[in-house]
Amino acid sequence: MASGYSSIRQFMPPVSSNSRRGCTRQYSGPRKIAARTNRREAMAGNILEVRNLTKSFGGLKAVNDLTFDVKEGELLGIAGPNGSGKSTLFNVMTKIPFGPTGGEVVFGNQRIDRMPPHRIAALGLARTFQKDAEFPDLSARETVALAAVYGRKLSRAGAMAATEEQLHAVQFDPARADMPTTELSVFDRKQLMIASALVMQPRVLMLDEPASGLTRPEITALDALLCKIAASGVTIMLIEHVLSLLLSVAQRLIVLNQGSLLAEGDPQTVIKNPAVVEAYLGGRAA
Repeated sequence: MASGYSSIRQFMPPVSSNSRRGCTRQYSGPRKIAARTNRREAMAGNILEVRNLTKSFGGLKAVNDLTFDVKEGELLGIAGPNGSGKSTLFNVMTKIPFGPTGGEVVFGNQRIDRMPPHRIAALGLARTFQKDAEFPDLSARETVALAAVYGRKLSRAGAMAATEEQLHAVQFDPARADMPTTELSVFDRKQLMIASALVMQPRVLMLDEPASGLTRPEITALDALLCKIAASGVTIMLIEHVLSLLLSVAQRLIVLNQGSLLAEGDPQTVIKNPAVVEAYLGGRAA
């Protein structure tokens, strides 16, 4: 068992020299990330409930009878081998680009698995994708403003004010804000995706592998940003293959394999679970 866990650990670049088990709420910086959830205190129960969620493609169940809860205000990590159903889970929860085959998703006190995507987003569920959408004719600033205009129906002036607030919140370099998105670095684009989601004032932010393609210093910066967002009161669901980042920021971890829930609980305990070690190293993932 120890050797298996050590084998996983060797693929986990250090995020920082500080030992931390999940983002804490002792953040003293600006809290203007999402006004809808500003200054929310401790978790007040479940904000999301997933019940027997299933997505089938012919005979393949990409999400297989999945049940779990997301607590309000927590940073929930989601791990699993390639092909385990993580991104498909986000797809069916947001109905972008498709909904579930069966099961239920309850957000707050409303069942959302029967709603169209725009209504789900309007309730406060925002997500990012593994691959960022490029708008070659738009600058970084205009890209975020577009989300503000169409997502929140703001006036031009209101959208620009909200855009500046969120670009500042994610520490986007002001000197690059008017550059075309095609000229931005990978880290710039990650910041831009997060800012575009935050400008929607989400209650739940769903991030799909934001650390992909980043350098170690950039992952460290992302670590700090995620904790800043969590401290503002936004609930975060984080899919990530960089396990060191998950272990640093997640307060709770669930692991998927072949579309099913394999393990959940304290991240440091879950990652040592023999079934989790086998899923990562035993080649059993779909």
